[in-house]
Amino acid sequence: MRPGSAMTISWVRRYPVGAEIAPGGVAFRVWAPDHEEIVLVGPEGPRQPLEPEGNGYFSGLVEGMGAGDRYRFALSGDEQLLPDPASRFQPDGVAGPSMVIDPRSYEWSDAGWQGPDASPVYYELHVGTFTRQGTFAASTEKLEWLKELGVTVIELMPLNTWIGTFGWGYDGVLLFAPTANYGKPDDVRQFVDRAHLLGIGVILDVVYNHFGPGEICPRYANAYYSQRPANEWGKSLNFDGPDSGPVRDFVCANAAYWIDEFHLDGLRIDATQALIDESDEHIAGRLGRDARAAARGRRILLVSENEPQQIRQVRPPQAGGFGLDALWNDDFHHSARVALTGRAEAYFHDHRGRPQEFVSAAKYGYLFQGQRYDWQNAARGSAGLDARPFNFVHFLQNHDQIANTPGSRRIGHLASPAKLRALTALLLLGPQAPMLFQGQEFDATTPFHYFLDQHGEVAKAVMEGRAEFLSQFPSLDRPEMRRTMAPPHDRATFEASRLDWTDAERNAATVALHRDLLQLRRETAALRHAQRERALDGAVVGQDAFLLRFFGPSSAADRLLIVNLGSDLALRSVPDPLYAPPDGHVWTLCWSSEDVCYGGIGQRQIDTREPWLLTAVTALLFSPEPAEPRAPAGKSEMDDWQRSLRSA
Repeated sequence: MRPGSAMTISWVRRYPVGAEIAPGGVAFRVWAPDHEEIVLVGPEGPRQPLEPEGNGYFSGLVEGMGAGDRYRFALSGDEQLLPDPASRFQPDGVAGPSMVIDPRSYEWSDAGWQGPDASPVYYELHVGTFTRQGTFAASTEKLEWLKELGVTVIELMPLNTWIGTFGWGYDGVLLFAPTANYGKPDDVRQFVDRAHLLGIGVILDVVYNHFGPGEICPRYANAYYSQRPANEWGKSLNFDGPDSGPVRDFVCANAAYWIDEFHLDGLRIDATQALIDESDEHIAGRLGRDARAAARGRRILLVSENEPQQIRQVRPPQAGGFGLDALWNDDFHHSARVALTGRAEAYFHDHRGRPQEFVSAAKYGYLFQGQRYDWQNAARGSAGLDARPFNFVHFLQNHDQIANTPGSRRIGHLASPAKLRALTALLLLGPQAPMLFQGQEFDATTPFHYFLDQHGEVAKAVMEGRAEFLSQFPSLDRPEMRRTMAPPHDRATFEASRLDWTDAERNAATVALHRDLLQLRRETAALRHAQRERALDGAVVGQDAFLLRFFGPSSAADRLLIVNLGSDLALRSVPDPLYAPPDGHVWTLCWSSEDVCYGGIGQRQIDTREPWLLTAVTALLFSPEPAEPRAPAGKSEMDDWQRSLRSA
């Protein structure tokens, strides 16, 4: 050991903490202000103290160590050997030693990759259940499928190491270490590398609002935790209190690390409302800035999950915002869910699933932008009428929303197929960035339960917490319903959530629906234009029907989407200029959700110059086709027509 010797050679540490390959050995640095001594225990068991820097950090260069070597730390006053809080890999899980990783050993093939498409199509993926093997290696084999489907960005559920062999990943303990449950760090790199070669970006779900059970970081420094009250998931991290500087550095380094060492294309930041920070620069803004710097010119996407719907998160820093790119839009989901199921329980209470909600969501994103929200008996959201379509991610289901249904059933098992096809068209053709949850494209029959490999009191607390959360739904707040809950700690619950890929063969019509819609989204000029600019307007045309007019680069490139979620509707005329075709053109049907190739019952011929029937529960896309104007009717013919109307 040569303490601090890294300072005497031409080598610069990449991150403030962790083990990094350096000339002559491995440089270690750890923040442990609560301890007087930190001792590194190497692969052969020798105990070598790190040198205190006088600022709470301990560091040193250990000669002879290299990639693949394992180590732990011994803390003063603590007999248990602990992993590195910034461990890059835990081959044996949280309880085992940390491993030194050399990120430079992987040979990347993505030198020409500049980042994901500016109009993304997201696909949320949980590696452990995406395939039967539950590994990155197996998931890599499915990337061609996602490419053919039309996905442009994969959103990975959390990869950090947690306690146990299965889980969603939101209870991370070691934030820098990709979980060994899915493979080795280079397996992650290979997945990303292959995705880039196929033109697919990969972003990662990160959790900075709490640590999961088995917490390691606070044993080095209690200042990792805020002195404020805990949030709903656990103790909040300290982003603005005493000694918060190293905590901020730790989290921001983690964000940059995923972008840098794994070539990831962005982050989805979990529950940002729980990142309590009154600093001059909010932690979400800073970690986003550091992540972009780590990308070194590549385009990355920073997405926020934010229950209060704070639009400032996607405003630029010079306008007082955080500089993120997009927000998950629960409003769209909630309106769609009520329209699909007819039920407005619990947090669906304020949504009706009516046409105007879908028109407003297409135009403005969030529906609640500061007005009263009855479920919370308070205002919700903030003014964001100027937000752009790409500032929102829309979805019909995600991991949380599936798990919050009885039996953790997917939306395809709760709604009529025709209505789901119609709203899938709205999702995938609409201007906001759509997101699919794994298996949605083939109407997966498998559930997606909440699962977490915990035991004893923790498992009991998790089960009780889930039951308490679901009790807000009156239909679920019954003893017999609680008895049907799949135990999160039971491995069978996890195994039942794995995708069955034979569903993709059985439900080829649903796959075709998604592929065709995403091809339309990708290749239709008016749809693409509306994804970047607010080039869309809409109107309600019936109790359950509405239209969206997409304005193209020229009027002849416009498109008209009409969605009917109710019964047959006779359209003799529509007193709204959005329905009028461009001059010299007529609206011609180019796509229907009721096409038999998608499992529909067929689509009748439509001439929009005549009265026509908008069939029940359908979505129709029209394009303008050149047409000669019709000669006006003579007086006798007109008199006959009007007499027929009077007698109708």
